[in-house]
Amino acid sequence: MSDTASQARIDRRRWLGLFFIALGVAMIIVDATIVNVAVPSIIRDLGISSTDAQWVQEAYTLVFAALLLTAGRTADRLGRRRLFLIGVVIFIASSLIAARAGTGVELILSRVAQGVGGAMMLPTSLSLINANFRGRERGIAFAVWGSTIGGTAALGPLLGGWLTTSYSWRWAFGINLPLGLAVFLGTYFLVAESKDEDAVPGTDIGAAALSVVGFASLIFGLIEGRTYGWWALERPFNLFGVHWTVGISPIPVAFAIGVVALLLFVRLERRRNARGQVVLLDLSLFQIPSFRNGNIAAGIVSLGEFGLLFSLPLWFQNVRGYSAFETGLALLPLAVGSFVSSGLGATLGRRRGSAFTVRLGIALEIVGVAGVGATVGPKTSWAVTSPLLFIYGVGVGLATAQLTGVVLADVPVAKSGQGSGTQSTTRQVGSAFGIAILGTVLFVSLGSDLDRRLQSVPGISAEARQQTVSAVRESAGAIIPALAARPESAVVADAAKEAFSHGTRNSAWAAAAFLLIGLLASRSLGRPEEPQSGAQ
Repeated sequence: MSDTASQARIDRRRWLGLFFIALGVAMIIVDATIVNVAVPSIIRDLGISSTDAQWVQEAYTLVFAALLLTAGRTADRLGRRRLFLIGVVIFIASSLIAARAGTGVELILSRVAQGVGGAMMLPTSLSLINANFRGRERGIAFAVWGSTIGGTAALGPLLGGWLTTSYSWRWAFGINLPLGLAVFLGTYFLVAESKDEDAVPGTDIGAAALSVVGFASLIFGLIEGRTYGWWALERPFNLFGVHWTVGISPIPVAFAIGVVALLLFVRLERRRNARGQVVLLDLSLFQIPSFRNGNIAAGIVSLGEFGLLFSLPLWFQNVRGYSAFETGLALLPLAVGSFVSSGLGATLGRRRGSAFTVRLGIALEIVGVAGVGATVGPKTSWAVTSPLLFIYGVGVGLATAQLTGVVLADVPVAKSGQGSGTQSTTRQVGSAFGIAILGTVLFVSLGSDLDRRLQSVPGISAEARQQTVSAVRESAGAIIPALAARPESAVVADAAKEAFSHGTRNSAWAAAAFLLIGLLASRSLGRPEEPQSGAQ
């Protein structure tokens, strides 16, 4: 076989391998959102409480985000493909347990295990791309990865709605078996192994433990602050039968633990860096301008990017009356826009530079999100939101992929696991902040606006008004269809639809504001006319 034919065969294997890596990324991203539309069915079938149902959704995100940094560094040392494949096996096994779960506790624990597997796969997928592609090809590969992240986040509700409506919520987990097997076999046979051959012997268990405790505590506080109260305890907190009996909310305690743990983590890593010992995070990475500035921009942009996916599904179902499947279809333009922009992003990155492409992507996101904020109302149809979500999706595809390229452009391949894990953790923490803040904006706006509207409705006492506001807010609007179905409460339902639309608009405007800050932060990435050069 000639050298040219041999190289062509190697290239085909690498691009086919990228397909299976992207499929694995799609699987773990979809599982972060696929459960949202299946929760009512899970509650009915397993007889679990609303608190347990929340943990079914959030246990995955919590563990996933907390382990990203540790998983990235472990991949550098043990082998990136090896850890990716171990993560796939864990993900498949835990998905099967979830699909057969007979109790809420069993389902929650399986979601925790899914988070472990997902955390092994996401940063490792990036470091595999960083190690197996160079120059122009690396930019294209990052574009595929970024578009997969943006697009499949919107596909989760569609897939979950279809499986739950047509079959069972259990298939929302069971579908991971054939997908996972394909990812495992494709990655094993087509993706080359890589690791840090010059890694210093030893482990950094203390830093790993501190990072897990720190990130888990912070993200728990961000996710649950609106539920249990940011300071005063607003509802009983219990998990697996353990009850919180302290007078204040567990949220400030979680934040305090998280901050202290991360400060100790930084102190420990500085000391170990100075001594030349093995570290979980090489702090010298932050001396690389593209890595440091890219992470700052990525964290801020993530605040605004995924908050929209929290509020819009609720608005579509509870105000517009769409089914779970119809809601997924209404969000589909976002996914289409993200996938369409993958090729465009790579081309723009080569011609105008990554910094320009990132800024263009964020600008398009702002246009889409602000457009939603300007048009959402009780009678707004999918025909109005679809073009805006498509524009938003194009922006997500451009910004996500190119930001990834910027962050890892100058990171040595030997440290790409650390770099990937750091970037993924930055994004996850930013997303958690965004969902917490935008969720608070949504429900505070909903409550105050509904209370104001009900004051003008005759025959409603102050006590009844407060109970109605609380019921609408606590159910995230799920009670609105029931109110609309009864003639005597139709006027209340109309007020609730107006108020929920008001809260959704404010949430969209807040997301646009975060994205604008991210656009300003992207100025630190370099002049737009200077293309970012990938590490060769």
